[in-house]
Amino acid sequence: MTGRSLQASSEGIEKARRALRQKSLTQEALAKDLGMSRQPPYKFFKGERIDRHYFEQICEKLGFEWEEIVAQPPSEPELEQQNQDTSIDIDALVQEVRKKIETTIQERCGTMRVLDMAHPIGLNDIYTNVNILEKITGRRRKEITELLKECNFEDVERFGLGKISEKRVPGLDAVKQHPKLMILGKPGAGKTTFLKYLAIQCNQGEFQADRVPIFVTLKDFAEAANKPSLLEYISQQFVGCGVGETRVIASLQDVIERSRALILLDGLDEVREEDNQRVLKEIRDFSDQYRENYFVITCRIAAREYTFEKFTEVEVADFDDEQIATFANNWFKNKAVKPETFIKRLEDNNRIKQLAASPLLLTLLCLAFEESGDFPANRSELYKEGLDALLKKWDAKRGIQRDQVYKKLSVQRKEDMLSKIALTTFEQSDYFFKQKVAEQYITDYIRNLPNANADPEALQLDSEVVLRSIEYQHGLLVERAKSIYSFSHLTFHEYFTAREIVVVKQSSEEALQGLVNHITEKRWREVFFLAVGMSPSADRLLQLMKHQVDRIVAADEKLQQFLMWVSKKSLSVQIPYKYKSAAVRAFYSADRDLNRDLARALDRDLNRDLDCALARVFDLDHARALTRALDHALDHALNLALALDLVLDSAHALDLVVALDLKRARAHDCDHTLDCALDLVLDSESELKNSLQQLRDQLPKSKEWKQNKPWWKAKGQAWTEQLRAVMIKYCNIGYDWQFSKQQKELLKQYYDANKLLVQCLNSDCYVSREVRQEIEDTLLLPIAEIEQRKRG
Repeated sequence: MTGRSLQASSEGIEKARRALRQKSLTQEALAKDLGMSRQPPYKFFKGERIDRHYFEQICEKLGFEWEEIVAQPPSEPELEQQNQDTSIDIDALVQEVRKKIETTIQERCGTMRVLDMAHPIGLNDIYTNVNILEKITGRRRKEITELLKECNFEDVERFGLGKISEKRVPGLDAVKQHPKLMILGKPGAGKTTFLKYLAIQCNQGEFQADRVPIFVTLKDFAEAANKPSLLEYISQQFVGCGVGETRVIASLQDVIERSRALILLDGLDEVREEDNQRVLKEIRDFSDQYRENYFVITCRIAAREYTFEKFTEVEVADFDDEQIATFANNWFKNKAVKPETFIKRLEDNNRIKQLAASPLLLTLLCLAFEESGDFPANRSELYKEGLDALLKKWDAKRGIQRDQVYKKLSVQRKEDMLSKIALTTFEQSDYFFKQKVAEQYITDYIRNLPNANADPEALQLDSEVVLRSIEYQHGLLVERAKSIYSFSHLTFHEYFTAREIVVVKQSSEEALQGLVNHITEKRWREVFFLAVGMSPSADRLLQLMKHQVDRIVAADEKLQQFLMWVSKKSLSVQIPYKYKSAAVRAFYSADRDLNRDLARALDRDLNRDLDCALARVFDLDHARALTRALDHALDHALNLALALDLVLDSAHALDLVVALDLKRARAHDCDHTLDCALDLVLDSESELKNSLQQLRDQLPKSKEWKQNKPWWKAKGQAWTEQLRAVMIKYCNIGYDWQFSKQQKELLKQYYDANKLLVQCLNSDCYVSREVRQEIEDTLLLPIAEIEQRKRG
């Protein structure tokens, strides 16, 4: 006999019952002794067909050969007819059962509600296709140097820890390809949503149309009264579907036995420790007994060392840009806030966008954005809300209480420990760190907790467990490759770094000075913003930042002379009262791009004007339109300085065209920009006007570059120097300071640091009026003048 399943004859059943009594066994005890669920013995003694492997095991245990009690098999013609009838019947049965359970599936899987949603939302209204990584991230054998390359470490502003180079496969394709699938993922990665989507699509005939979906929340199964078998629990779920209890059980059993079920087992990590072994055994036995069905199990990464030998393990991939956009378009559809606005703001802020790779955190961002049409001005508050979701709300909202693997670690202590790890690793530029290093950081922290175990080996074991629990319970530390960890997002690494300085170390002088020592390092920029945002008062931090900024150029005499000229020049300009003097100093500083960025930050009114003024205008009509616009906003001296600056730019550009023998240029560039400058000169400034007109008359008249090129080659450099001399003589601008490469680098650091300081000052932080005024009044001043103002 070669069939897959067998059933006992009536005589055989009686014989088996006698053997059971003689051995003083119950059906439940028999199942336990054989290491199987209660279902096979239960069906055996009812005369139902069971898997041949189980049939033989039961017979052997009861002390006779299986051939002695097996029912007479049908003849070959009868078997063939039976198979044909079964094929026809099962197709009809699948359709019937799907129709009967449609309401139940829709009620259990058709909506989602997470975090602070005011009401449930339809799954199909928000669902975004899931991608799968066929290689588990934490099992890749890669070195830290390889991971840094993956994350684009060279570009700090675009650096992201969530980007993985592994191939992505659509989730539906993965389920089709693997009949037994274990889907792993970080907290909030969308595992449950994906399983619910599979259930709905299957029942609607859009996916695996020849199967019946069975969705089981494993936590509910584990805690069900009387500890039913998995098959019993599945049957109980559909009681009351309109076909009667007996019919439901029979129909579902027929579907499962004939391998037409899509069995979706959600949240293995949510099963309590005391139920864990029983649930694992039920899943193994069930998936072995009904092996031809399709199975999908979801579980958090690093939850426990589960082993399902016949299951393929894959990982849910983070959302990419396309998925984020799809989710946002679905979320904000028919709402006051437009999805394009949300997506644009995400693009403008890379740190917030990194969080959007997590479906849970993307939901949080959408909720926050929908409330006010923008993200909170104080980003630290937004990040704290995201961390609260991962540390507390995500499990609490679903009624899940996880085992405290280390009883002394409250949520606050977890945050304190993560803050300590963050600052230590960030200071060392260790975005990735070995598992043993992470465990040592944890050991160093927990050993100081009250009543901590002093035994080094015990502490080591505890640290391993704590690390794993932080990964699977909260997803804040994640395994990026085998035995290599990082924070889940650079955003959280920076947040916890700032938190260690401001919250844990309570903004001590030493901690704040340690932070401001990094003011010229671009990668610390976000930490500064977060630190001022977290501080109850940012006065001291901002003052220390200002002192550190001034020290950058304090020792260079030439740069101090340059700043002295900038100060004097700004004082000679009669500016409208609405502009801050520091903004005008920024305007007159050496580097055009740097200084005007800084001027924008310093003065919002000046910002709008400079946005126009900084355009490289080579069209006369546009230049004159620009001049008229500026006349309404900027002082005459600033207008003229800008216009002459543009002429000098144009002259240098044409000199470069000649030097490089380039073929493309417009002969009238200098003409137009100089005309713009002449329009700005007042009648009272006759000497300046005459000098500029003489320079204008020297320019060649032709509009063809070919004819003008010889003139520029012969006289262009001298003409440019004459222009510079006129600017110096009449406007005290246009100096060629001849800074060295090192001085230029110092100036760049100085401008960048000043810009950071001003942006922090203008952020959503608490700073006293006195400190704000003190900083604004002394920006971009030489050290001697700052000291003089302090004394005065």
